[in-house]
Amino acid sequence: MKLFKAYILLTALLITSLPSFGQETEELDDVHRYVTRATSYGVGFTNVFDTYLSPQEYKGIDFRLSRETIRMTRLFDGNVSVQNFFQADLGYTHNRADNNNMFSGLVNWNYGLHYQFRLTENFKLLAGGLLDLNGGFVYNLRNSNNPASARAYINLDASGMAIWHLKVKHYPLTLRYQVNLPVMGMLFSPHYGQSYYEIFSLGHASGVVRFTSLHNQPSLRQLLTVDLPIGKTNMRFSYLADLQQYKVNHLKTHTYSHVFMVGVVKELYRLPNKKNNLALPASLSAY
Repeated sequence: MKLFKAYILLTALLITSLPSFGQETEELDDVHRYVTRATSYGVGFTNVFDTYLSPQEYKGIDFRLSRETIRMTRLFDGNVSVQNFFQADLGYTHNRADNNNMFSGLVNWNYGLHYQFRLTENFKLLAGGLLDLNGGFVYNLRNSNNPASARAYINLDASGMAIWHLKVKHYPLTLRYQVNLPVMGMLFSPHYGQSYYEIFSLGHASGVVRFTSLHNQPSLRQLLTVDLPIGKTNMRFSYLADLQQYKVNHLKTHTYSHVFMVGVVKELYRLPNKKNNLALPASLSAY
């Protein structure tokens, strides 16, 4: 019960802190106007399993793009940062016999708050929560009756992060590790053998929206990034372990992806900057 109340409070904080044009005022301190934005592209390996479509695992390639922004807020005396993370992926997989293929795709958006514990000037730990929205599909190229399966779920995630600014032979690096764990949410899933025609045309929709938590959706997202300057550009090299799975309505589903990404990092100022784009020190920045 205490856990439920804590996440209700977190949800309220997330909603009240969503971006609003009316909240952008000149009263914001400069530190809250600095935004770290990264855009990355990657490729990797994916393992897709969906018993609604097939009893077999399908393995193949995953293409992915992501866009992230992170900045400080004025919450809790300016010790809370806000993270906005969007990613989309497209997978092409084949079964073990290599006689059938599937396409899969997923769009994921996270909006979260983290309290920053600044242990030293260059090292900090972050803890907080995320609103985690997901939507996508899996399409089996050989099925005729049920060729596709929809993915739609929303979660509240517990999230932790460690950020370390360091120098290797006077060369600046920024290391970040982040882990997101879905704690509770809602998920759409048909019943075993039930067609989408029955759900949406005949109205047989009972039980297709389910409550999820650790017992039926033990999932995890882990992200490791390294930021470093190459010439005049700040580059980001990332490894993402995206492990999504659930078991509801007598169906088992998982998508395990391991992706390596390369991107560009930019430090931005949210309002016209009259300070010649001065960079914030690591002890003050959100990232």
